[in-house]
Amino acid sequence: METLYQAALLSLTPWAIGAVGLGTLIGIIFGSIPGLTFTVALALALPITFGMDTVPAIGLLLGTYIGGMTGGSVSAILLGIPGTPSAAATVMDGYPLTKQGRASIALGTAVIVSTLGGIFSLIVMMISVNLVSKVAIEFGPAEIFALVLFGMSTICGLSGSSMIKGLIAGTLGLMIMTVGIDEIDGVNRMTFGVVNMLQGVNLLVAMIGLFAIPFVIEVFARHARGEGEKNETRSLRVELPSLRLLGRNSWLITRCSAIGTVIGAIPGTGGAIAAFLAYDHARRFSKTPERFGRGAIEGVVAPKTANNAVTGGTLIPLLSLGIPGDPATAIVLAGLKIHGVTPGPSLFMNSESVVYGIYIAVVIAYVFILLIQLGGIRLFVYVLRIPQQLLAVIILVLCVIGAYTIRNSVFDIYTMAVVGVGAWVLLRVGIPTTPVILGMVLGPTLENEFRTAMSLSEGHWNIFYTSPVAMAFVGLAALVVVLQSFSELKLRRKAKFAEKSNA
Repeated sequence: METLYQAALLSLTPWAIGAVGLGTLIGIIFGSIPGLTFTVALALALPITFGMDTVPAIGLLLGTYIGGMTGGSVSAILLGIPGTPSAAATVMDGYPLTKQGRASIALGTAVIVSTLGGIFSLIVMMISVNLVSKVAIEFGPAEIFALVLFGMSTICGLSGSSMIKGLIAGTLGLMIMTVGIDEIDGVNRMTFGVVNMLQGVNLLVAMIGLFAIPFVIEVFARHARGEGEKNETRSLRVELPSLRLLGRNSWLITRCSAIGTVIGAIPGTGGAIAAFLAYDHARRFSKTPERFGRGAIEGVVAPKTANNAVTGGTLIPLLSLGIPGDPATAIVLAGLKIHGVTPGPSLFMNSESVVYGIYIAVVIAYVFILLIQLGGIRLFVYVLRIPQQLLAVIILVLCVIGAYTIRNSVFDIYTMAVVGVGAWVLLRVGIPTTPVILGMVLGPTLENEFRTAMSLSEGHWNIFYTSPVAMAFVGLAALVVVLQSFSELKLRRKAKFAEKSNA
């Protein structure tokens, strides 16, 4: 109790609270602008902490991390352009809700469930940090490969009316991420002799092109044809989600919080995998799965809850074992070590007050998220009142700036344009772009973990089928594919029967 009191004295000073609030605001801003992710914000915030005391410095970094994880939903819901890779799953139902004039409800729901998911994962971390970290560390390359393969199986559920088209899109995503120099063998892949392609296709650059450029092309095309502005948001009302809506989804929030916490605790996974798995889980267990992709509020609740539950999950191996789960937490780890805090089992014995200070900083960060984002909804939705032609120009300028600043590469701007035009063509022929993103997000992890597992087993496949965890995930992936195939066949038979009946 005395340790908690000391941690509260350190964490609840105006300087420490202000540092968390500043970090949260920076994270939300960077997370909501495509291309300027919270990882960039953390990299910029790290030098600022050099002259700060330990607790405010850690609070600034954690606030930036948590704010960025939440901020990606703003542009995803309002514009259909995810600010972060993990917000891509939110686009599928968040943007349709905006088109229906329910943007403020979608934004309010996103920030509230994000907070609930984050607090849930924090409680799990406080109660079972040692147990969960021991389970997570048992996941080797074979187990992570099987988990990611299970995540890839969600493509079947994101394919719309045709699983074949979804698989085509997912394969395209996997192919795009093979461009560049192979990280393991150093071999050039699909570069076609172009030097600039050696750097590969950056995920954020491709994501900006996939979501933003088709929107810009459509707006300009309608304007060139002299068509009126296609904007369903003129009747926009600013309202927050009701307690009844949140209560109706309370069990879904709990399940997706658990998914996000577990996925976050496994190093090498991250928010994108958790968000897509949670979205597929919500759709699969919904009584009305046909509403997903057309503006189902559950399609916002599930990915945003899991996405922010990852924040507490990633801190479990970070604090107990010193293992960062993603690039963002690697920067947080660097900040901890710079200030003399060495994560590991000894941290909970030698610096217990710092650990409690971290817990308090996470809670303060989510309080700031609620205040900033709920208070800012009235301002956010005014973006939708801007004429679409002007909005398209602004988006295009931001996309160019965002694509360039990721790696300071002009070639990335060309890459964004090519990927964007290709995405527009895919949409015109009825191929969904979401599986492309899923393939790009999961592809590198899938390949690297598979090759690492095969190297450890000296080329023997027994490393996969001798692991009960790996076999369980592979079996689940196969089950998802089979069930989705039967579901698609059933729908086609119903459609044919309806056609014959009408004839």
